[in-house]
Amino acid sequence: MNETAYERVKLARDNNRPTGLDYIRNIFKGFLEFHGDRSFADDTAIVGGIAKLNGEPVTVIAIEKGHTAKERTYRNFGAPHPEGYRKALRLMKQAEKFGRPIICFIDTSGAFCGIGAEERGQGQAIAENLMEMSTLCVPIISILIGEGGSGGALALAVADRVWMLQNAVYSVISPEGCASILWKDSAKAETAAASLKLTAEDAKSLGIIEKILSEKDIGKKEFYDRIRTLLSEEIKILANDLDLVSNRYERFRNIGAGVVTKENI
Repeated sequence: MNETAYERVKLARDNNRPTGLDYIRNIFKGFLEFHGDRSFADDTAIVGGIAKLNGEPVTVIAIEKGHTAKERTYRNFGAPHPEGYRKALRLMKQAEKFGRPIICFIDTSGAFCGIGAEERGQGQAIAENLMEMSTLCVPIISILIGEGGSGGALALAVADRVWMLQNAVYSVISPEGCASILWKDSAKAETAAASLKLTAEDAKSLGIIEKILSEKDIGKKEFYDRIRTLLSEEIKILANDLDLVSNRYERFRNIGAGVVTKENI
């Protein structure tokens, strides 16, 4: 694979790329969607509910972008409002109550940054997810399937295992946003992308993720079957971890450990 970092960004944003609902429909059985945050509204950018993974009950949560213009508008282009994150947290707490593993599919350029979202506590909603996910006593696996933008992605990624598709990206800011801040010129997004270390290979080398998932046969039955098997096997391993929460804590404490050297200070 010889794509540049910015070419990976373009692949991650491709309208034809499978979205969260595609994964839910093709990997799980009997998905039952739940709605609302029990406070303000139901955010259509986040889809969540219960399903069966190889016959075992799980809670599934996905950030959904949609494919067509109509779908993307309805899903707010995969940019969740605070009530979306509160809905996700409600479902995760419910999963803990009933002992269900949690699986999250992440694909967002970032949390919605409109005035209304900020007034309703966007930052607080994300922060509460980070805090609560770090203490949940059930296995959590998060997969970045497209864009993983800033806190909007991290709010569903405080997991025991974080995986990325090979053409997904994970970054604190979009290349265009970074270029606008550093050089006052969004046209320098390609240069910014190369500096942000946002590819799956970068994330794995920094200890941010554990696994890079091949995109061979992406969107086909074989692709979804492979991911189903990987999820099922990993959940069995995590279910036997008697120190799940403390190991999750150490996982995040050790991200990037040993990366800083005299040569790159």
